[in-house]
This record gives sequence, structure tokens and C-alpha cells, in this order.
Amino acid sequence: MEIIINFINWLDDFIWGLPMIVLLFGTHVFMTVRTGVIQRKTWTGIKLSITRDPEAPGDVSQFQALTTALASTIGTGNIVGVGTAIFLGGPGAVFWCWIAGVFGIATKYAESLIAVKYRVRTPDGKMQGGAMYALERGLNMKWLGVLFAALAALASFGIGCGTQINAIAEVIENNIPIGIPPIVIGIVGGILTGIVIIGGISAIASVCEKLVPFMAIFYVLGCFIILGINYDFIGPAVSAILSLAFKPGAVAGGLVGQGLMVAMRFGVARGLFSNESGLGSAPLVASAAQTRNPVRQALVSATGTFWDTVVVCLMTGLVLVSTIMKNPDINMDTIADGGQLTTLAFSQIPVLGPVILVVGIITFAWSTILGWSYYGERCAQYLWGKKAILPYKIIFVAVVVVGPVLALDLVWTIADILNAFMAVPNLIAVLLLSGTIAKDTKHYLRNLDEVDKTEIPMVNK
Repeated sequence: MEIIINFINWLDDFIWGLPMIVLLFGTHVFMTVRTGVIQRKTWTGIKLSITRDPEAPGDVSQFQALTTALASTIGTGNIVGVGTAIFLGGPGAVFWCWIAGVFGIATKYAESLIAVKYRVRTPDGKMQGGAMYALERGLNMKWLGVLFAALAALASFGIGCGTQINAIAEVIENNIPIGIPPIVIGIVGGILTGIVIIGGISAIASVCEKLVPFMAIFYVLGCFIILGINYDFIGPAVSAILSLAFKPGAVAGGLVGQGLMVAMRFGVARGLFSNESGLGSAPLVASAAQTRNPVRQALVSATGTFWDTVVVCLMTGLVLVSTIMKNPDINMDTIADGGQLTTLAFSQIPVLGPVILVVGIITFAWSTILGWSYYGERCAQYLWGKKAILPYKIIFVAVVVVGPVLALDLVWTIADILNAFMAVPNLIAVLLLSGTIAKDTKHYLRNLDEVDKTEIPMVNK
């Protein structure tokens, strides 16, 4: 068993070294140029996200598609993941996590555009889309679409399920002193998850459009309050994040930066885990949105990366670094992992800190479970047809139940590896279809209200 664990850790280190940094960051920068710096249209996307388009084809509103995607992206990566990045890569990792988010907006836009452009309709009238259909219909590479769907279905049990329920169990165990057994947390989580996902995308989207705004506003307001308490260390925290992003060094609180490559590696890796730009996950629900043309929904989907990383992850990073620098009671030498670092940092704020952490992780993680259950379901249906939906949901709920008793480190590492493998086919689709993306972007940005009259084909799945 030790040999297997060592191999998994080596594989994770290798994949998330130079190969994925070059592929991901390179794609982010390339698509930023190819789309004419689409980040400048973020405000347009925000306005479109709250604009209903009921006459357009689709299963859910643009806002429901966005909140379902945000449900899956605003997860433990925004809290524990940022703590892990700081623990492993130093404060400078926060900068690279943020930069990955800024440039990642373009990739999220691009992958969502082709998901809507190449979506199909099932016999029951439901929309299906994502990287697998872009690869199959746009590039005639069905074999790669099948590979993406298989990897995404597997990833749903890791990034979207195992790590999330595990984090819920851990935060309850560390902050609620009534000794709830982890398996009980798993059973309760499984029951709640089963009740929602049995209703399909309509039920999931209905829950997410209510839950996501509440949890995001609650968490961000809590972070603002903590930063108000730490006001005298906000400047030093920003300085530490910027300086240690490029060079090794140490600052108050025992925070150590190990240089550019280490900070970049862990910042970019946690950035992807958090915002999922380039992963191909959010386009699976974007393709179900009611939208007049692919660019409208792509603009809406791109705002997900803005909210997730540019806002929420940055807030978490500032809270953690400023709190650690301000409180000498936090001894970095005694901290074993990023989760412990996060818990200790929030616990320095009396009463409010632990409440924000507990409520934040529970709501963020459970919403991620709901969003990813839909992603995995779409991929299972692509691979095996409608008959695969119920068995998939049963297995997914079973993983929620047993997730709290799994080893978090191993689950997190496997999730990292699956993320990388899943991203590759999706990024191939984005890069090879970049000409189409650029052409549609140029056309529809001038005609945002134009209705795309291209017929959506029917598939028997």
C-alpha cells in the first residue's frame, strides 16, 4: 500500500509541476489574446447573469446555470484549498492563484461557448453539452470525447464528492465539540444529497440559485469583518503575497516563501481546483442554459471564475496571511497541513472566526456536491445513455456516505490527478476550436441580442 501511495504522490507532483502550469497558464494567456481580452466584458456578463431569457432554448435560466456552476466551483478549494496553497507554497501562492483566476476567465468563456454551440437535445427535450460534444461534433474526435466523459465521471467522485464531504466531517469534528461520528455525517449528507439530486437539473438549480448567493455573501461579509479587525496587517499581508510570489523569503508569523516555481505551482494548482477554468466542468451545465446565442451564456459563465477566484479566493488569502502575521500564537512549525492552518487562522478571531469557517465550509462543500452530481450524471448519460443515470446517482450518494471515513490526503491527491487528466481533452477542444471561438466572439459581441438559429440536433441518449 505504501508503494501505491508513494507512486500516487509522485504522479501528482510530476503532473502538477511544469507540464500543467505550461498547458493551463499557456491556454489562459492564449485565449485572453484570441478573444480580444474578454475579461473586459466581465461587467456585461454580470448584467446578463441576472437577465432572464425564457423564450430561448434551454432547461434552466442563465442565473440558475451560473449558480449551479458556482455551487460546484465555490467549494472547499476557496477555504481549505487556499490554506493548502499557503502552507505548501507560501503567501506568494495567493498571488498566482489570483493571476490564474484573472487569465482563467478567458478559458472559462471559451469552453462554455463551444459547449453551448455544439450542444444537442435528447428525446425528452433536455439539453446535453460539454467538451465531449465539442470534441465529437466540432472536431470529429468522439474517442477523445468519450475519454473526457469517463475522466469527468470519475473526477465527480473525487473533486466533487469525496473531498467535499470529507472536509465537512473534518470541520465539524474540529469545531463542534459533541463528538458526531464521521459515518453519521456521511449518512445525513447522503440523505440530503439524494433528496435533491433525484429531481435532476431543475431541483439542483432551484436549490443552488437560493443557496449560492446566501453562502457567498455570508462568507465575504465575514471576511470583510475579519479584515477590519486585522486592518493594521492588511498592508504587510499584501506586501508579503506580492514579494514572496517571485522570490524566497520569510515574514512575520513564520510564513516562508520558497521562490517563484513553488509559489506558482501550488497557486496555479489550487486556482484550478477552485475555479475549474480549463477543467471542462462548468460548461456541462452552461449547455443547459436558456440563451439566445453561445456568446451570451459564455459571458455569464466566465463571471463564475471572477467571483470564485478573483473575489472569494483573494479574500480568503488576505484573511489567512494577515491573521497569521498578526497572531504570534500560530506556530507554523507545528502545523501539519493546509486544513489545520486554515482552522487555526480563523480560530484567532473570537466567536466569529469559527462560525464563518464552519458555515462556510459546510455550505460551500455541500453545494459543490450538488453541482458535481449533475456534471457526473451528464457524462454517465453520454457514455451509457439514460439508463445510466439512476445507477450513477446511487453510487454518488454511496460515496457521500463513506467519504468522511476516507483519508483526506490521499483523496485530495487523487482528485488533483483526475483534474489534470480531465483538463487535457477539454483544453485540446478549446485550442483546436479557438478560431471558431474568436469568430463567434467577434460577431456576437456586436450583436448580443441576436438569436442563433442553428438547429440543435437530436440524439438518442
